[in-house]
Amino acid sequence: MTVLAENGRAAVVMPDNVLFEGGAGETIRRRLLHNFDFHTLLRLPTGIFYKQGVKANVLFFDKKRVSAEPNTKQLWIYDLRTNQRFTLKERPMTRADLDDFVACYKSGQRHERAETERCRRFSHAELVARDKVNLDIFWLKDDTFDDPDLLPPPDEIAAEIVENLEMALERFRKVALSLQS
Repeated sequence: MTVLAENGRAAVVMPDNVLFEGGAGETIRRRLLHNFDFHTLLRLPTGIFYKQGVKANVLFFDKKRVSAEPNTKQLWIYDLRTNQRFTLKERPMTRADLDDFVACYKSGQRHERAETERCRRFSHAELVARDKVNLDIFWLKDDTFDDPDLLPPPDEIAAEIVENLEMALERFRKVALSLQS
């Protein structure tokens, strides 16, 4: 964020925890929403980046001159994750799978964007009012809860459980260290 020139544009792939963790994560989200025009968040399908079970997002933002008023007026979130099943071998994601996102994104014509089933707009005020400025926002009903045949394979579920346990263990370690001080 700091090396981006004024009026520069960036798209950054980040793991899910960046959207909801407190502490430094919250500070970064507040700074991103205030100092930059953070205009689009693409929620990627699980396992597309890094490894199975890991959820990632693409954050699109433009660097603006810092002012008293926030530079982000609204954030558009596109959910390419819910009810989408991609694998690296049997069903890899292709460029065609991004066509609806590209149509909603409207590069160079953001003022013409419109909400769809997968694309929603959130105002700056709505975002900063959320606990810890949590940007892990979703609204689509996940059909896997109704049909067990739609659940991810057991190895993906196990990888997600391991990731969550490792994250919890790291948080407990930080608490234990702070109690020793």
